[in-house]
Amino acid sequence: QVQLVESGGGSVQAGGSLRLSCEASGGTFGSYAMGWFRQAPGKEREFVAAISGSGSITFYAGSVKGRFTISRDNAKNTMYLQMNSLKPEDTAEYYCAARATAYSGRYYLGSIEYHHWGQGTQVTVSS
Repeated sequence: QVQLVESGGGSVQAGGSLRLSCEASGGTFGSYAMGWFRQAPGKEREFVAAISGSGSITFYAGSVKGRFTISRDNAKNTMYLQMNSLKPEDTAEYYCAARATAYSGRYYLGSIEYHHWGQGTQVTVSS
């Protein structure tokens, strides 16, 4: 059973950058497809980005494509989300998620497809 812990959230002005980390323990990290989701107050949780177990395939929501970069270091059991050119509408609680998969190139886009979740880290972007 993998456990996930996010870190790196904080407050930043519009146009700034943050890097979120998601450290995993209790599983073989490279065998998990990973994703980032976010949830703003009063809104549903939404997909942000996904990465395959090998790290070779990534996918982004249209709202963050070109500004955010998802990556992973399987040797460090850690996934990252580099967020640049932040906007006030990026303000949300950010969650990392994992799902075991036998296919290193597989990734998932729906929150219902993930089986393991972190506790979240808050990102606040002021105008």
